[in-house]
Amino acid sequence: MTFPRIFLLFPLFFIAFCHESIDSHSLPRPLILEYPENIEALLAEELRLECTSWRLAAETNNLSPWKTIPQECADYVKDYMNGREYVMDLRRVSEEAKVYANGVELSGDGMDVWIFDIDETLLSNLPYYAEHGYGLEIFDHVDFDKWVEKGMAPAIEPSLKLYEEVLGLGFKVFLLTGRSERHRITTVENLINAGFKDWHRLILRTPDENGKLAILYKSEKRSEMEKEGYRILGNSGDQWSDILGTAMSSRSFKLANPMYFIP
Repeated sequence: MTFPRIFLLFPLFFIAFCHESIDSHSLPRPLILEYPENIEALLAEELRLECTSWRLAAETNNLSPWKTIPQECADYVKDYMNGREYVMDLRRVSEEAKVYANGVELSGDGMDVWIFDIDETLLSNLPYYAEHGYGLEIFDHVDFDKWVEKGMAPAIEPSLKLYEEVLGLGFKVFLLTGRSERHRITTVENLINAGFKDWHRLILRTPDENGKLAILYKSEKRSEMEKEGYRILGNSGDQWSDILGTAMSSRSFKLANPMYFIP
């Protein structure tokens, strides 16, 4: 994706020409353009705004399916993921979800459910993506699986606090992830070591489900929950495919993640 930075230069050419009066009797001389001293800062700010706009479009699901972040936004995404803004965005979602959870009147029959995705929702894979351009590289399932098998993903702290709040209120917690069933033991150990416990059910992809789009796979799993009599009152995920589709939750919460898109 290439941003039209050339449009920023048009005002600069205009400024340069405005300094010269037109005299048809003047001897020809080289054209000298005078650029503002802060041209680099202006270009940097323009790029930052373009990348912020791109991130907003990605987070609001207004982009066509995309495979990598824009090349021009590599540093922007890196700075965002490692900065205070990302943390504040996560906290905002967590706090809003807590307000909602505390306002829900549970039935008391143990059938009220809150669903959590795992990757970039409960556990952070930022150490992995730091080694892979923060989404600049095409996703490599084999390489990512090697990272998953290490079981070293840290907790996303605002999500851990929400998780504990939801459990304390009496929700049943279902973990619905796109991870493979063969990673169950590693995933369980990673979750426990990161501070997550007492979930009711951990759902992973079986071998025959590996080819399904995430939105279809997760919709089917939520439909199965409803057929069992569960009421899905809350759902937290970092991808739109975590929360859209059929058998949707009464209220869903989307966490920020500009590094990748899963349809």
